[in-house]
Amino acid sequence: MKKALFSILAALAALHLSACTGGAGNAASTAGAESPSQETLKTTDIRSAANDPAVTLIYAETDPPGSIACETASHFKETVERLSGGSITIDLQASGVLGTELDLLAAMAGGSPTADIASVSTSALANYGCPTNRLLSLPYTFTSHRHWNTFAASDLASQFLGEPQQAGLPLRGLFFGEKGFRHFFTAIPVSGPAGLSGLKLRIPDDPVMTGLATALDAHPTAVPFHKLYAALQTGLVDGAEQPVANYSACEFPQVASYLILDGHTLDIVQAVICDSAWDRLTDTQRAVLYQAAVDTQSFNVGLSETTENEILVQLSQAGCTIIPVTDKRPWAEAAQGVIEENTHGYEALYQQLMDMQ
Repeated sequence: MKKALFSILAALAALHLSACTGGAGNAASTAGAESPSQETLKTTDIRSAANDPAVTLIYAETDPPGSIACETASHFKETVERLSGGSITIDLQASGVLGTELDLLAAMAGGSPTADIASVSTSALANYGCPTNRLLSLPYTFTSHRHWNTFAASDLASQFLGEPQQAGLPLRGLFFGEKGFRHFFTAIPVSGPAGLSGLKLRIPDDPVMTGLATALDAHPTAVPFHKLYAALQTGLVDGAEQPVANYSACEFPQVASYLILDGHTLDIVQAVICDSAWDRLTDTQRAVLYQAAVDTQSFNVGLSETTENEILVQLSQAGCTIIPVTDKRPWAEAAQGVIEENTHGYEALYQQLMDMQ
């Protein structure tokens, strides 16, 4: 799998390095030079990166230490620093201390980044001129972790990682990460999609997720995430949706103990680096980042599934009611209108994703 993923990322590097210019004062800058080919990147002796000018890259992560996202970011940090022989330092800033995902993306896309690297959701990227990335976050697209892993290791993934650059953003995708399937949870028993009818559900401010809630005849309700526990406790909302790890960590089972394993979307992020940071690196350091990205994407594979299974056992033992969904067809059928609306013009590409099940 690593070989396949490296081919994807190396191909992206070969495609996009031509847009980069050397950073000021960097003696090893490649400004004006011909972009390294895919074969050159594969055979680059990254051990020489230890002799390159020292550079520090700030990596912003909105999730807290111990989360799947932060574990993945920490692995990237450790791998980059090891492979670069210390010439690259990754300053990992977690728990959203540098701003929300939307804050970070707006700053990076606007050319005034507060961070050099950030993990941003594919749905957020879609709002910045990357429409195909929205396909990855549509309801009931990925049926299993294996389905996602097949896509992530395929040549098709490079098209999605490369979309920020193709859209003219000063960003380039490094690697994909996934934080687990998102599930609905409620304060009352729900046995199927019809059970959500009339319920007030806290839904992220995203047109796809709002459309999904509406399609299920629920009432999407805007509540800041940090106020969700109180909203569930007071009955302001009847339920919400989150990955299992977040559901448990935020103690939502105390106020909404029914967890419906419908897995409507997979929480997918792209780790992106801004061009201003990329331009400060030598070609050897760029190869280090891509090789670290390959390793990190492989590290992320299976991490959320293992974590989710462990947490589900703990939740069940703690008295949480776990409601399995063995047949997702009724759920997917209810969301069909949302899917069709958001795949318009990309039907063939979306079918390629679905065919990877």
